[in-house]
Amino acid sequence: MVDEISAMRAIAHPVRLRMLSLLTGTAMSAAEVARELDLTHANASYHLRLLADAGELVVDGEEKIRGGVAKRYRYPHERDLAPSEPGTPTRPSAPAAYLRALGKELERRSRSRAASTQSLSSDLEGWVDEDTWKEALELLMSAARLLHERNRPPRTPGTVHVSATSVAFRMQDDQ
Repeated sequence: MVDEISAMRAIAHPVRLRMLSLLTGTAMSAAEVARELDLTHANASYHLRLLADAGELVVDGEEKIRGGVAKRYRYPHERDLAPSEPGTPTRPSAPAAYLRALGKELERRSRSRAASTQSLSSDLEGWVDEDTWKEALELLMSAARLLHERNRPPRTPGTVHVSATSVAFRMQDDQ
């Protein structure tokens, strides 16, 4: 099993973050990922293997293609969106490299923002009571589960292209 810090390092790259999002709604081969993200096949294969080796992707079948075998990868989002019991260890704080990659990915996505559509932008560093924090965290987890579970392959008829990012955590007191 890969340690959590290695897994966080593996996802701390804008292309790999895009792959995780893409592979939430469907399993895809390296060739399909390469076409969708406009990458070379070799580049897509490299990043997919790195994510799989870090435990961030699972192989979800294989298919024969021109005498070879292509693995189909998917992101097991249900693992990361399961609520943890109080007192159980959580992932370590996101390393700076991951947060930088996330910021770059948000910048890229924001350039594709549809004009005149409903959206939300929110930021807070504040103080709330424990019950409010628990309720807010449950609502965010519920929204994340909903979007991940209902995510579909790119350009599926009847779907819209969306972006949703949540980073919420309890902070240490300044004392």
